[in-house]
Amino acid sequence: MSYTLSQLAEMLGARLVGQGDGVIERVAPIEEAAPGSISFVSSAKFARYLQDCKAGAVIISEDLLELATVPALVVANPRADYARIVNLLYAQPKAEAGIHPSAVVAPSARVSADASIGANVVIEANACIEAGAVIGPGCVIGKDSVIGSNTLLHANVTVYYGCTLGENCIIHSASVIGADGFGFELDQGEWLKILQVGGVKIGNNVEIGACSTVDRGAVRDTIIEEGVKLDNHIQIGHNARIGAHTLMSNGVGVAGSTVIGKHCLIGGMTGIRDNIEIADNVTITGMSLVSKSLTKAGSYSSNTPIDDTRTWRKNSARFRQLDELAKRIRQLEKQLENNN
Repeated sequence: MSYTLSQLAEMLGARLVGQGDGVIERVAPIEEAAPGSISFVSSAKFARYLQDCKAGAVIISEDLLELATVPALVVANPRADYARIVNLLYAQPKAEAGIHPSAVVAPSARVSADASIGANVVIEANACIEAGAVIGPGCVIGKDSVIGSNTLLHANVTVYYGCTLGENCIIHSASVIGADGFGFELDQGEWLKILQVGGVKIGNNVEIGACSTVDRGAVRDTIIEEGVKLDNHIQIGHNARIGAHTLMSNGVGVAGSTVIGKHCLIGGMTGIRDNIEIADNVTITGMSLVSKSLTKAGSYSSNTPIDDTRTWRKNSARFRQLDELAKRIRQLEKQLENNN
């Protein structure tokens, strides 16, 4: 796809500075851009590239406009409008409706006439595939599950029985929705499996990265609310609830029955224990361990920044001495109080 700058400005509601008849066909990094491409600058860190910019245009904020040497689309949030332009220029062709001959569809399953069912897909009894949904090659849709309209499942996604995915979701390859939650009870020295009889409910406009897992609930459903974005290799435990528009980076693990609020940002490799609550608008930096509820909005961290090995070993040894040091300080404080 290609558009003139004037067309892009109108579609974005941007202010066009410079000639509007230039044609934009692609996006490119600001330092590598050439005519016919568009770039964005959202911070002063990259403003130095504007002087020698060869792009057909740049997307820029008002405060950096005076540095631009090529036509500009002036907007409040350059990164957001860059994302909108990428979606316009690289729009994917609509999948062809129909069921591939190699797919296996149960007679009781309901598949919309304009859904697209890929090669070697299995759709089990009473499952429902709604209008415009795209089920990629090798996917398995379990009994009684629902895939909402215009939802895309990339190749080899597995949706177990009794799960519901909303509209306009994207589930990337090798992800599993609705596997058993990790439920066991120790009985006479052996682990007794607790059958997980809840389901999974995923809201509209959710995206889940590759190789991620959302476990089904033990009794009640595991719930992913609308607009949630999960990166690759994320684990959501049984009965968890993830609030609307929360975002998690790669490798996050959320244990069972934990409730995470809306509009939270959770950094990569963070571990969150079971049966706690995290308030709305919480930011957790990467590689943190969350072992208790966070009841107030704000930013939280628990990881130790990297250091040279010698210093790290000294600080690690001191960390193990903190309890003893705290006791000694309390004793000294009592002695001072008695002396006064």
